[in-house]
Amino acid sequence: MALLEICCYSMECALTAQQNGADRIELCSAPKEGGLTPSLGVLRTVRQHIDIPVNPIIRPRGGDFCYTDGEFAAMLDDIAMVRELGFSGLVTGLLDVDGNVDMLRMEKIMAIAGPLKVTFHRAFDMCANPLNALKNLSELGVARVLTSGQKSDAQQGLTKIMELIAQPGAPIIMAGAGVRAANVSQFLDAGVQEVHSSAGVWMASPMRYRNAGLSMSSDAQADEYSRYAVDGAAVAEMKAIIALHQAS
Repeated sequence: MALLEICCYSMECALTAQQNGADRIELCSAPKEGGLTPSLGVLRTVRQHIDIPVNPIIRPRGGDFCYTDGEFAAMLDDIAMVRELGFSGLVTGLLDVDGNVDMLRMEKIMAIAGPLKVTFHRAFDMCANPLNALKNLSELGVARVLTSGQKSDAQQGLTKIMELIAQPGAPIIMAGAGVRAANVSQFLDAGVQEVHSSAGVWMASPMRYRNAGLSMSSDAQADEYSRYAVDGAAVAEMKAIIALHQAS
């Protein structure tokens, strides 16, 4: 059975994803940063209200995946917290300055994660040699790799994704970036067993009063009165396509 993972940036998004058929959730904050570690309050609330598997992302900042000692120490603390809260897995990824998997640090992460299933996220798409990286991740015992096939979206990278799937002993290869109802069948036809989608939409703020002359963002053009949310109809449509594909 092919699985549908939905990237969620709030408790409300997670509920929407669950109610519309998502099989698993990647829980993040900061959509404009590409996903950062959620707050403790969000983690606890999601654990209390979501029944399907939830994998929080462990990423202390945006930008590259080569972290300082202080950032790495914070990541280890966050992983310990996620484990203590009872999550079934987590999502993370580290590279060294040469674009290789940071094996020493990933070994420490795997040790602290213990029984949690670890997904190596799209840091993989920034690595120098994806086949070597995949071999390293297999040796570490990583459960899956989220990848767009080192392209800007997974549809463009599908050939590379298929090559990764064909590698002996590889972790699960999950296709993500630009996966939606219009193209999800292409991934299923290619043998992809797990797909990752944000199924996202920007929703208008409910605020009636708006101070249009002031921004809380460093980006002066940012829209302070919109927020990122999961489109439940999009999740349901992808789930229906997956179910139909399985039945055929």
